[in-house]
Amino acid sequence: MRSEHPAMIAAHETFDGTFPYRPHFSTAPGFRMHHVDEGDVPVLLCLHGEPTWGYLFRDLVRRFAPTHRVVVPDHMGFGKSETPAGRTYRLQDHVDNLVALVDDLGLRELTLVLHDFGGPVGMGLAARRPGLVAGVVSLNGPTPFGRPRLPDALMANAAESPWFRWIARAHADGSLDAVLGELGYTILSTLKLNGFENNALITDTWLRAYASPFPTRASAAGALGWAEGFATGAHVFETPGDEACAALAAVPALAVWGGADRTLGARHFLPLFAEAFPRGRTVEPAGVGHYSPEDAPDTIAALLREFLSTA
Repeated sequence: MRSEHPAMIAAHETFDGTFPYRPHFSTAPGFRMHHVDEGDVPVLLCLHGEPTWGYLFRDLVRRFAPTHRVVVPDHMGFGKSETPAGRTYRLQDHVDNLVALVDDLGLRELTLVLHDFGGPVGMGLAARRPGLVAGVVSLNGPTPFGRPRLPDALMANAAESPWFRWIARAHADGSLDAVLGELGYTILSTLKLNGFENNALITDTWLRAYASPFPTRASAAGALGWAEGFATGAHVFETPGDEACAALAAVPALAVWGGADRTLGARHFLPLFAEAFPRGRTVEPAGVGHYSPEDAPDTIAALLREFLSTA
């Protein structure tokens, strides 16, 4: 199918060689969904969140492609994937798209690597296809998985988080659309509000990589749809069955949660992780913010390699 709003980043754009991976596309979700696909099995499926894209995992691709098949999709409306008109951009839509992609690629024995809203998207896949998941790694990515305390955790976090407080205020005063529609210009302030601690990251190339998906209001539909979904309560978190809960509780799991995350508080979300994965391990590196793969690539890689070697 043709999209009214195609991807705004050229397929072969490498951002000065910092993202040198061959582009792949699947139309199984009903639009051109971009994904990196490097290396060979076993599979690491890395899922980004708001308002990033697969660029967030560029370091993990480089480090792990020699030993793993690293698959990094861009969600609908982000990165090199299309931003189709007439679609909604809610959690349940992203789960639908991911399931279609995984089925299309025939992925099996997955280790999920989850950041930000990639957490509930990946757990949505796990709820529908629990037999595909061999391990779960949360990098500041919530793993709700039908926990009864989820609504309370979301509300408590939203009351403390500058990002979620701003979303609520901007939706109430009507400025949400206008502000997020300018992400091509405001991406740095948006990323900084969500939280990274290493300001040495900020180069012209880095800024261009994160701003390029959003040159127009229409191209920001994915980021806007995610924020609106929280403001309006439109996101539907997947409810797993008993068999899925039992299956996931038995898989190896690791949570690496940057202690300086101002967007998703560890004290609200790590208990959900512990309930879903009673045998899981948690690490809270100090001085690491919400975008932990950017702040601490060496720490993340070392912990992931250790996890994979012992899982």
